[in-house]
Amino acid sequence: METEIVNYILSNKEKHYRIAYSYVKNKDDALDIVQDTILKALKYQHTLREPHYLNTWFIKILINTCKTHLKKQQRYIDVEDDILEILDEPYLDTYRSFELEDALDHLSYNEKTIILLRYFEQFELKEVSTVMDQNLSTVKSTLYRALKKLKVLLEKV
Repeated sequence: METEIVNYILSNKEKHYRIAYSYVKNKDDALDIVQDTILKALKYQHTLREPHYLNTWFIKILINTCKTHLKKQQRYIDVEDDILEILDEPYLDTYRSFELEDALDHLSYNEKTIILLRYFEQFELKEVSTVMDQNLSTVKSTLYRALKKLKVLLEKV
């Protein structure tokens, strides 16, 4: 099992870094988070019951490590629906990707995670629900709510 985990980690290191960076927006912190995640995965490899769930299992550890890091850094802010109404116009940037990143940062932690896994990492909604420990219907409703918020935020640009 350890060999499978190591091979998986080596073949997906860029993807793991991208996910971590999308949360912390800092190269060094993202690298630390990936390293911590690898250590946790190797330490708790006995908890992986089905090898074909390795990707989902590892991403779940990675996302939880990001969340823990953000809480420690006190940078995590959960934005509620009514707060979006009073937000100032977002800073205009010349690159569309930065505008999307800024908009994603205005979503709640769960909304952002679901968007990242679904559209940036091409997870199926069932896989997202497994990673998030949520019902499939909850993931779907959160996804649609997050997409509406993103639309509002990006239309202001």
